[in-house]
Amino acid sequence: MSYEIDINWDEEATVWYAICDEIPLAIESGSFDVLIERIKIVAREILELNFDTALPTQLCIKATRLEKIA
Repeated sequence: MSYEIDINWDEEATVWYAICDEIPLAIESGSFDVLIERIKIVAREILELNFDTALPTQLCIKATRLEKIA
């Protein structure tokens, strides 16, 4: 089983946030690396509580950060 997690940068709030409707998951962090680690922990916990974790699980993490240039 594979779940797609979208990570985006919120410039106004200056945080990265991750969303996955399938799991469901919605978390944020000021650090990209910390967010990745939190995703691994929280996704595992949600899957254990709500789904059959006997199946192999993969997380497909896609990140987007838009930057303005002059």
